[in-house]
Amino acid sequence: MTKTTGTDPLPDRLRRAVATGQAGLHRTWQHAVLTALLVVLLIPAALLVAPGFIGPEPPAPAPPVPAWQQAPASLSGGQGLSDLDPSAVVPSRESVTAQVEAVLKADGGGTFTGMVQDALTGQVLFDRGGAEGRVPASNLKLLTAVAALRSLGPNHRFRTQVAAGPAAGQVVLAGGGDVLLGAGESADGQVMGHAGLATLAARTIEALLASGVTGELKVLLDDSLFSGPPLNPAWQEGDVAAGEVAPLFPLAMNSARFNAAVTAGPRPQDAAMAAAEEFAFRLRTAGAAAGLTVAAGVERSPGAAQAGGDADRTVLAEVESATVAEQVNLMLQASDNYLAETLGRMAAVAAGGPGSNDGATATVRAQLNEAGIPADAMTLIDVCGLAMGNQVSARQFTEVVRAITSGPDPALREALDGFPVAGLTGTLDTRYGDGSTEAGAGLVRAKTGTLNTVLALSGYVVDADGRLLVFSFIGNGLTPGAAGNRTALDRAATALAGCGCR
Repeated sequence: MTKTTGTDPLPDRLRRAVATGQAGLHRTWQHAVLTALLVVLLIPAALLVAPGFIGPEPPAPAPPVPAWQQAPASLSGGQGLSDLDPSAVVPSRESVTAQVEAVLKADGGGTFTGMVQDALTGQVLFDRGGAEGRVPASNLKLLTAVAALRSLGPNHRFRTQVAAGPAAGQVVLAGGGDVLLGAGESADGQVMGHAGLATLAARTIEALLASGVTGELKVLLDDSLFSGPPLNPAWQEGDVAAGEVAPLFPLAMNSARFNAAVTAGPRPQDAAMAAAEEFAFRLRTAGAAAGLTVAAGVERSPGAAQAGGDADRTVLAEVESATVAEQVNLMLQASDNYLAETLGRMAAVAAGGPGSNDGATATVRAQLNEAGIPADAMTLIDVCGLAMGNQVSARQFTEVVRAITSGPDPALREALDGFPVAGLTGTLDTRYGDGSTEAGAGLVRAKTGTLNTVLALSGYVVDADGRLLVFSFIGNGLTPGAAGNRTALDRAATALAGCGCR
């Protein structure tokens, strides 16, 4: 046992604990003093440094920008026009002309013609050779859009059918105008691939089993809905070889592309047979589990296509395309030549004419005349704009855009979503990015047109005063590859977007 003395009343263990506590208290007091000192020193330093993190005081709010002048942060499902105030000020012709003339200049050779009109009244605000026929390039697709919407109707769908063949064990795949078929299952929410060959094959097998068919099947192809040469002789061989267009048939996959995701390069030269062979493959796959086999190879059937109708043909299965309105918008956004030519032929068939190039051009002209847009002076060699022999004036294009944006036919309003939006969508997605045109980004909506010596831009814009303006600018004989020509078009449209031209 440890002995304690009178001079040391605390046990050693307790003494050590007290000593430790005193030392800790002493250190704690020192820390408190240091902490307080640091706080005193840091407060002014923080006040000096803080603005670097939180920034200066916000400036006074800017005046509100009109809704029609606000570039969208994201794209809505529909990009049509909201109601506009008809009392908004119409810009003066002198001011509009001065602004457009200052920027619509050719870079090198060639010339630009153009016209700007007030959409509601038709008042001409700029006119440089607006009545002169010009090679329009893909702006011609605007005319095809009007014809398709009027002749077919915006809600019409094309049917791809499978019918019983003329002999036992035969099935006939009949093209009905859908060239956006997908290889797989039907995709209801899409335009490309809305109708799928795998779905059509599965439905065909179900129908065959229900009717007691057994054994081997033979696939026949009926693509007789279109007539005349499948290739327009006015198209240049180089354009066909490069995949700008391909021989026309009333059924195809991916708008006559090998792959929907690859929109450039060579196309299948027999898109109907390629689709039929894919259908035979899908039919073989679907029939295997049911004990049905499919013979190798596909042959063309001499029978009439479904549009004319073979009254004795028994339809086994069918799939439907996206609506005409949806296809028109895809055609305009992507500037798809194959789809444009198909829609033109289908418009001709719906109007009672032949599904040929001549039928398509005649139908486009007739539908424009019926819509109140004089078209007799036009020269139409095709309906996609690839032919250099086409002749359409800027005035005719502004009248077409007027009809779409504010004319009396509500069916034409369905084409509004097809106009590419500057800097955001379609063939305008990479334009309007420099300092001279960025003010038009999100505001200008226009169809582009591009050939080797041709550039065109036709569309609409709501100006700074809330007035809807339509325009068309067409350059012919331009120096190939001169970058300033496209910029000139975009600057002219941007000038209209920012116009408070009173």
